[in-house]
Amino acid sequence: MPDSPVPSSTDGSGRSPKENAARATKLARAGDWSRRAPLLPALIFVIVLTQLPFVATIVVSFMNWNAYYPDERGFAGFDNFARVFTDSNTRNAVIVTILLTVLVVGISLVLGMGIALLLDRKFMGRGIVRTLMITPFLVVPVAAALLWKHALYNPEYGLFNGLLKAVFGENAPQPDWISNNPLLAIVAALVWQWTPFMMLILLAGLQSRPLDVVEAARIDGASAWQIFRTMTLPHMRQYIELSGLLGAIYVVQNFDHVFTITSGGLGTANLPYFIYQTFYTAQDYGRASAAGVVVVVGTIIIATAALRTAFSLFKDEN
Repeated sequence: MPDSPVPSSTDGSGRSPKENAARATKLARAGDWSRRAPLLPALIFVIVLTQLPFVATIVVSFMNWNAYYPDERGFAGFDNFARVFTDSNTRNAVIVTILLTVLVVGISLVLGMGIALLLDRKFMGRGIVRTLMITPFLVVPVAAALLWKHALYNPEYGLFNGLLKAVFGENAPQPDWISNNPLLAIVAALVWQWTPFMMLILLAGLQSRPLDVVEAARIDGASAWQIFRTMTLPHMRQYIELSGLLGAIYVVQNFDHVFTITSGGLGTANLPYFIYQTFYTAQDYGRASAAGVVVVVGTIIIATAALRTAFSLFKDEN
């Protein structure tokens, strides 16, 4: 009886299965590198412009480096960070930053939700209205701050006092809006600019609702408030979280409005303005760098929460 044929350990190319697997792995790696290689210059560019300066900031934050005392420069350990957390001016800047962020994000979310609900309806010229509602967010922050400071708040020729005169006559009160309410003046300008951002995200969430379920609830006799409270609001939870977290990331870092409207005076200096004062006025590079590192770490924490919310949104959509 002839012996049964033994399966060949090679294919038509003369290579064994292990050699074919190794070859396929090498080809896959080569393909991966061929796709990634065009991105390397951009990656190097980003690292040089962002990560290296941040590493230098971390190094300086551990140094006693004040331009007014050049002979005392040296390693300070965690003293700069201790001064950041114990200094009364820093604590005030932290409180102002928290107040500014909570007020701006909270008011912008409420207004953005209301405008998004209105723009979610069908009416003539809806596209034009949506475009006009976005325009405040497209204005350069410094230009927006100058607009509010001079065109609206100015006690002599500002629009607000002009409206008071038009309504109540020549004897109408002419308040100095910035001096009387400095923090609220900054909050109003920031809310005007950030409400369109909130509105865009929330409008996208509204348009992703299952309209057949909403229509079925409406046919069953549910009121508009019941539909909003039990169906729309739970669906919008993640969109509200995402817009709030993203808004908080940017408002925490806001410098333009504080610098332009009040110059940090009248108790409106937030952390970015405090860093500016410490660096350029006090020339204390180590302390300013430590405060900058603290702000970056806080922003990273908020950004991480925002990214997790965004990823959960995409996961639910899939």
